[in-house]
Amino acid sequence: MASDTLNLIAIFSLTISVLLSLHPQPTFSFVMEEFDDEKEYVFDHPVIIPNIRSRSRFLKTSPMKDKIRKGAHCEPDPSLNICNGISTNNGTSLLYCCKTHCRNVLSDRNNCGECGNRCMFGERCCGGVCTDVVHNVNHCGKCDNQCLPGVQCDFGYCGYA
Repeated sequence: MASDTLNLIAIFSLTISVLLSLHPQPTFSFVMEEFDDEKEYVFDHPVIIPNIRSRSRFLKTSPMKDKIRKGAHCEPDPSLNICNGISTNNGTSLLYCCKTHCRNVLSDRNNCGECGNRCMFGERCCGGVCTDVVHNVNHCGKCDNQCLPGVQCDFGYCGYA
């Protein structure tokens, strides 16, 4: 009796796995959206980056830079900081040194508007303000995604019924 049950379970699990492998579409699809797509930030104005590793007083600054990598290392000391309120990407990003990494305080959910200001569940950082994107018709599902007039935003989708 027990061996018959085990045989049925084995046949059933093999049948399910074969059917799932023949299915042309992924059975489970988890889409992770990246809201801050930039891999690097382009400075609005060229910046002289301090070189903190140099011991010579003549080599304390590096040449002017025009871009910086996302999440670049920074120093908490403002005089040595490479991202101390620097405007990038034509004013769409504002970099600050949060702990030891450059963060865009206009769109980072963990540093929204200022370092350490975390947005709640269902909120995104839109222009430096934690904003409800679940039911907000002006920011439906993501920042600046407006629903058509008269259409509600439900669960982050415009006109979801």
